[in-house]
Amino acid sequence: GLAQLDQYINEDFTRACETIFRCTGKVVVMGMGKSGHIGRKMAATFASTGTSSFFVHPGEAAHGDLGMVTPCDVVIALSNSGESNEILALIPVLKRQQVALICITSRPESSMARAADIHLCVKVPKEACPLGLAPTSSTTAALVMGDALAVALLEARGFTAEDFALSHPGGALGRKLLLRVNDIMHTGDEIPHVGLEATLRDALLEITRKNLGMTAICDDEMNIIGIFTDGDLRRVFDTGIDMRNASIAEVMTRGGIRIRPGTLAVDALNLMQSRHITCVLVADGDRLVGVIHMHDLLRAGVV
Repeated sequence: GLAQLDQYINEDFTRACETIFRCTGKVVVMGMGKSGHIGRKMAATFASTGTSSFFVHPGEAAHGDLGMVTPCDVVIALSNSGESNEILALIPVLKRQQVALICITSRPESSMARAADIHLCVKVPKEACPLGLAPTSSTTAALVMGDALAVALLEARGFTAEDFALSHPGGALGRKLLLRVNDIMHTGDEIPHVGLEATLRDALLEITRKNLGMTAICDDEMNIIGIFTDGDLRRVFDTGIDMRNASIAEVMTRGGIRIRPGTLAVDALNLMQSRHITCVLVADGDRLVGVIHMHDLLRAGVV
């Protein structure tokens, strides 16, 4: 039955998309019972893909919540039979306010279909329920129609993954596309750093105190001269240098890999993985402003 729904992606569907696209207000979705559950999901999908939308229960709308609807809104009303008394009772008021009304039903001859400015038919041959009673195929068909509208509008608006992330800041995608290095980097006294005059022993003490497995070597104005990591320490053991008397200038790596504070956290992760390192200096020009460690990215849920 659902395979036949493509026949309903027609001129009426196009008109519905155009009406919603031109809407300067909200898309208000209504439905009773199982249609109400589908309506809630439909409104949520619209809202998360660039079409401002919310659900209103028809029963509550008849007792004051209809005040949420304004003439610049579009109402989408769902009912399999198209004869929902609760919705039919609201239509005269919506007409008086000149609110655009899109009805999604399975019966083009129904009262709601005839009253609608645009009717979207989602008729299926039969319900999946063996008794033919429980809304199953019909509700799925309505859900598919709602998703089709949302996707068509998403494409029409040029909605991007970055836009999606803005409405999903708590999700994995939101963290990857919104979180920046300066949101989670170590700053101030948490930054391990020593001066160029420091000894290797001084640097090791700083690494131990700050617990990031490295220290930056900076001048008096915090401009980066180099970096010394636990990996560098292992290499020092192989050189035969007198560690008790060595200066940090003898064993540090000059320059060091660095990124800017506004870099996306996911890009910092990619840099660490590609260079096989666990820590990166964060610099504004040559000035050290922070340090970010792989563990910071793990805690933030970027990985």
